[in-house]
Amino acid sequence: MKVLVTDPIDDAGLARLRSAGLDVETDFDIDTAGVLEKIADVDALLIRGTEITREVFENAPNLKIVSRAGIGVDNIDIPAATDHGVIVANAPRGNVYAAAEHTIGLAFTAAKQIPQAHMQVAGGGWDGASFDGLELGDMTAGIVGLGRLGQEVAWRLDNLGMDLVAYDPYLGEARARQMGIELVELDELLERVDMLSVQARLTDETRGLIGPEEIDRFAGDLVVLTSRGGIVDEPALADAVESGEIAAAGVDVFSTEPPEDNPLLDVDNVVVTPHLGAKTHNAQVNVAVTAADSIISALEGDLVQNALNLSSTDASSDPRTRGYVDVAETASKIALRLFEGRVESIEIEYAGDLADEDTDLVTAAVFNPFGWQDVVVDAPTRIAEQRGIQVVESKRRETEDYQSLVSITVSDGDDELTVSGTLFGDNEPRLVEIDGFRVDATPYGHMLISRNRDEPGVIGALGSVFGEHGINIAGMANARESIDGEAMSVYNLDEPVSPDLLEELESEPRVTGVTAIDLD
Repeated sequence: MKVLVTDPIDDAGLARLRSAGLDVETDFDIDTAGVLEKIADVDALLIRGTEITREVFENAPNLKIVSRAGIGVDNIDIPAATDHGVIVANAPRGNVYAAAEHTIGLAFTAAKQIPQAHMQVAGGGWDGASFDGLELGDMTAGIVGLGRLGQEVAWRLDNLGMDLVAYDPYLGEARARQMGIELVELDELLERVDMLSVQARLTDETRGLIGPEEIDRFAGDLVVLTSRGGIVDEPALADAVESGEIAAAGVDVFSTEPPEDNPLLDVDNVVVTPHLGAKTHNAQVNVAVTAADSIISALEGDLVQNALNLSSTDASSDPRTRGYVDVAETASKIALRLFEGRVESIEIEYAGDLADEDTDLVTAAVFNPFGWQDVVVDAPTRIAEQRGIQVVESKRRETEDYQSLVSITVSDGDDELTVSGTLFGDNEPRLVEIDGFRVDATPYGHMLISRNRDEPGVIGALGSVFGEHGINIAGMANARESIDGEAMSVYNLDEPVSPDLLEELESEPRVTGVTAIDLD
């Protein structure tokens, strides 16, 4: 069997593949177009930064696995991989310590202006008075994202004597208290902390999470970025450092890599490195061997320990449950977007015929929207519980109106929100309940969910706003709790909802809430 390696990895990983009797081809100058030229007879891909698109999977009849030597997999079209029965795996543990150490090193380097001082002395200067560094020990550090990497960074910052607060909507309060970290909302974090360290994954929800308004709200002195580019608005950060509103920044990741015409490269008090977080010898050996082992397991038909999608088993799964994988993932994503509290528990209920089936794959899909790229297929509930989120799974044979039903309920201990879905006809997914409202909505594409008072003319007013912005309504479902009470509308739109459109919809006095959701 043939393995194509598209990015440099440690020789230990290549040796592991060859020792398993695999035909290994390396091409480190290849891009996506080059992969397309070679993919027809390839059984496995081992990559780092190469983008693997849906077109690759469509032209890869023999491909069984894409294994990434690292954590992040935002360069792989995972839904397309799943559609074509291809496993996607990563190496979530091998480089975490290296990335955490680089975060701390970059924080010190930027705070103490070490590269600038080095360049001065190396150039023959000796003017220590021109440097005015920052002390980390007395700072309050704010961490955005408390996954595996965020927790390692937090542990190291705590040992420097720093006070810690964090923003992570998918971490339970109890787990945060165990780590000695105070969980707060993002706006409060930005206003309280001296140092901002971004450790979040790049997902639909985190892309652009810290934009110009959030940069303006940040009242601290130091920003460190070592997870993924695209989460923080780079021009806004550059302007803030250049103007002196933020004293310094350390940046290892960029929205486009390598960065070209990036304003962060031209600011004196921004220290930049070329995505070095995981690049230590130990880490490179670990991720290379882990990625290679995943390929060997997949090609030998064994369980892939670090599989991120359902493809390792869904090709042979019962067709009676396979259709509900998408239903469960979509219901979970919508519930998480609509719920305003911090998720402390999640309940998954299967009703009707589905209650008699093996639903492990469906349950795993519920956790895909959480963006935990270190969650393996066979252990999502265990990972959730480690993060302090209680998981309850229940089944009941009775259901009033549907042959089968999946209900996802998220709760913070006080409030809860439920989204339920089913399959109609020829496996067509439908949402049938959203937060107590009985609906009949088809989940796809660009969606908008509005809440409003049940009064004449509201739907027409919203439709006029869509029309003024040139957006066509492809479908709509309406529901109300009682006459003159609260109503809900679920729209399918031909175009994404812009911030300006969202603001205009929210300004309608009869509207009580609007949420835009994009579904693949």
